[in-house]
Amino acid sequence: MKQHLWPLFLEAVKRDVVPALGCTEPISVALAAAIAIDELGIKEQASMVSSDIKIDVSVSANLMKNGMGVGIPGTGMVGLPIAAAIGAVAGDRDAGLEVLKGLTASDVQIAKLMLDNNQVTVGVADVANVLYAKVIVYYQQQTASVTIADSHTKVVAIEKNGQQCLAEPKQEVVQDSAKADPFIEAKLQDIYDFSIHAPLADIRFILQSKTLNDALSNEGLTGDYGLKIGATFIKNQERGLLSGGLLTEVLTRTAGASDARMDGAMMPAMSNSGSGNQGIAATMPVVVSADFLKSSEEQTIRALMLSHLTAIYIKSYQNKLSALCGATTAAMGSAAGITYLLDGEIEQVSAAICSMIGDVSGVICDGAKTACAMKVSSSAGAAVKAALMAIDGIRVTGTEGIVADDVDQTIRNLASLANGSMTQTDVQILEIMMHK
Repeated sequence: MKQHLWPLFLEAVKRDVVPALGCTEPISVALAAAIAIDELGIKEQASMVSSDIKIDVSVSANLMKNGMGVGIPGTGMVGLPIAAAIGAVAGDRDAGLEVLKGLTASDVQIAKLMLDNNQVTVGVADVANVLYAKVIVYYQQQTASVTIADSHTKVVAIEKNGQQCLAEPKQEVVQDSAKADPFIEAKLQDIYDFSIHAPLADIRFILQSKTLNDALSNEGLTGDYGLKIGATFIKNQERGLLSGGLLTEVLTRTAGASDARMDGAMMPAMSNSGSGNQGIAATMPVVVSADFLKSSEEQTIRALMLSHLTAIYIKSYQNKLSALCGATTAAMGSAAGITYLLDGEIEQVSAAICSMIGDVSGVICDGAKTACAMKVSSSAGAAVKAALMAIDGIRVTGTEGIVADDVDQTIRNLASLANGSMTQTDVQILEIMMHK
């Protein structure tokens, strides 16, 4: 076992599995706006001087795609303009992906008035970065601009009145490539070994993903959110059109969490790889399966760690944002976790992931929106299906499509598709969205 990678795996999970309030692309815009307001020194009176503030937002095409139609927590509205406005009025620059956690109803009214007065403009920037947001705030004779790039909270530039305020980050000299990216050396076997054999005390923290995402699921199933996918499953069980059981429970509770998250519920999701929906897809199918199978707490912890770390591993080969639906790759982690809970070992876990890639690798991302709950639930169902097949010794074989005999090669094949030809698919998707 490559135990020298274990501390790096822990770092990766603690970095990439974090609470996020709202869809992370518009939240990055809100964060940039909050930082800009703070740099101008008007944070405390932002609501009082809001009529004198103007905001100009420039984002990458991928961020525009994921910010156009998604609900912004606590506002009852969708899109990047309200994200920028509410971030300026009420954002907490120190809260990261929970930048909007302190907003009030009066804050929302002020932000909406800014939109009514055309004080916020949003456009697509001509940049190479897949994830990019630049927010310029104008107040009286002052300006402050904040640029976030490459990850949702990575501030790469701050300027005030044309003067650079952010010192150049020091470039660390990395002798061992694994320290820069442990997944360069790792294979799925190493992910499995760590998840199953690491000291339980070291990985117990992953239970927080269950706590946050299960609470979000309950909110989605009892509230009035989005397309009500989860609630629809419950209603049709009551009608006798659907029966209960593991698959129905997974679909219901996973969709419920995404319903709430995509329609602006003021509750955080535990994210994975910068996405709340990916965190939900990597968490809820495992949680529901563990509940259904009456798994022990240790089994649940190890299954959740296997799911989240597998999802991070698969995503590490792909661009941060792409035309490939991220919920599908995150649910591949769930397929691994469910297979483990069904007493599967590495051979069965590998088979389940290969079958998932053979099943849902063509699902496109056409922006963040309430309909994402449908893709999240579809991916969750595919995870259950692949796990059950694997336990019975059935898998999509290496002679079929992009699936190879080796699971790690199959994962790389999926990444080649996402990072290659699907980049043009992404361009076409945005073209359709911007002109419909």
